Amino acid sequence: GEVEGEGRVFTNFPGRYGGLKGYFVARFNQPLKSYATWSGGETVEGRAEAAGDDAGAVLNFGNAAGKPVELMVGISFVSLENARENLEAEAGGKRFDELRAAVRSDWDSWLSRVRIESPSAEIKTIFYTNLYHSMIMPTNFTDVNGQYLGFEEEVGTAEDFTYRTDMSIWDTFRSEHPLLLLIAPEIQRDSLKSIIRMARSSGHLPRWPSGGGEADSMFGSPADMLVAESYLKGMTDFEVEEAYDYMKVTAAAPVKDGSGGRDYITDYNAYGYVPADAAACSVSHTLEYAWADGSIALLADALGKTEDAALFRARSMNYKNVFNPATKYFQGRNKDGSWTEPFSPYLTTYYDDIFGLRLSAAYEEGGARHWRWTAVQDTQGLIDLFGRDYFVSELNQFMKDAAPNRAALNPGSGYWQGNQHDMHAIYLFDDAGRPELTQKWVRWALTERYSGDRNGLDGNDDGGTLGSWYVFSAVGLYPAAGTDRYWLGSPIVDKAVLHLGGGKTLTVIAENQSEKNMYVQSAVLNGVKLSAPCVLHSQIKEGGTLVVQMGSKPAAGGGY
Repeated sequence: GEVEGEGRVFTNFPGRYGGLKGYFVARFNQPLKSYATWSGGETVEGRAEAAGDDAGAVLNFGNAAGKPVELMVGISFVSLENARENLEAEAGGKRFDELRAAVRSDWDSWLSRVRIESPSAEIKTIFYTNLYHSMIMPTNFTDVNGQYLGFEEEVGTAEDFTYRTDMSIWDTFRSEHPLLLLIAPEIQRDSLKSIIRMARSSGHLPRWPSGGGEADSMFGSPADMLVAESYLKGMTDFEVEEAYDYMKVTAAAPVKDGSGGRDYITDYNAYGYVPADAAACSVSHTLEYAWADGSIALLADALGKTEDAALFRARSMNYKNVFNPATKYFQGRNKDGSWTEPFSPYLTTYYDDIFGLRLSAAYEEGGARHWRWTAVQDTQGLIDLFGRDYFVSELNQFMKDAAPNRAALNPGSGYWQGNQHDMHAIYLFDDAGRPELTQKWVRWALTERYSGDRNGLDGNDDGGTLGSWYVFSAVGLYPAAGTDRYWLGSPIVDKAVLHLGGGKTLTVIAENQSEKNMYVQSAVLNGVKLSAPCVLHSQIKEGGTLVVQMGSKPAAGGGY
């Protein structure tokens, strides 16, 4: 009544590092009447084993009428023995209905980390769907005996944490990991300790660990923001000094194996930007390297490394080196200092791909307008490059130019909720002194870019990134990733209770909130009226109550 097997899959991401091996043990509650196995197109009755690129088993239970066949499968990425042990520990002796009830109870517990009140059934459905999305990854990759398959197929043992993988960190550092840090700190700690074990194999922190290896998707060193933000927000129970050393290595030189790390880092360090005549996506690389350097500077400060902090703080200003004051866009710049031409901010890489052009070669997955807002480490400096009024005007037009339809095949050059690089831009009005515009556009995004239908998201959720954006924004907060700061927006629920762990809760109450009442009139945190549309993590880490008065018209100063 058992079938066991092993294999190696070479799908998109695992195929990049040699495939992912796995093992399974399957057990049935009904006896087999007969069986066969196939391999290479040949099926042999009664043969118990088969191997090959296309192999499997045919199982015959005879007349199963009135006798449901239950299948239990134990899996492991370490060994067949571990797969059997996992099966025994997690499902042995239990029936389907019992296990389903346990899973339902488990999900109820997790989804109760945030409890909301809203008169709208649709908002509740959308909210908890997105919270669910944010809790699917990172994957538990640990067997019941503590063993896991690490990088380079090294078997490790997790003694005081759960080893996790499948982290699209380029995406998830922006909102997914900040949400875990807030409401599921144990999962965030697992993630930190896991990426450090990955770094011990590769020599650097990963960018997109998938299964048992580095998928090397996207670019940069986004784990810098993940680590720094976690420590700044009070999570210190991990090997932060070791992680910091890996961050410095990646910021100094190319990584040894060429997988992960910062591409073109030698040029970046030499010129203060990634030159367009030496690299693709030069602007995008420069902007995110500067963002990462800003996070490293904050972490260095927190660790008492003052010289490092000064060095990386200076490097975090490198984003200004690709800002063309004539066009007021971040623009490709060559080694000799000249700007790339021709330049059109309204074209994107999608036009390049379709028409075989290279007009947007300096940008990753978008164009100059999408990447115009990427300096989270220095938002006031970014605003100063434009001039405040012009910045507000241009950002507002960017929002107005969003594609008319959710999940549009061509997102255009306006605001794009369905991808990650500009999804923070909607909150920059807060820092530009126009929080009422953040409130207006956040409400627009919550209602127009999320739904309960088949096109419920504006793009690829990317490991819970779009989902966690909704969860944060629906309760009125959004993290400035890589820092310890949150922007404030426009809560779309009447009340939210966020369980922070350790018995602490953060309650957000939006009084008089409705579809029309989207504008903040005042915000009071733990009895103190807020004078700016932002809070630090230290202000909410112990829990408390944020009361937001809402109204139908913008308040003076955006309510602050």
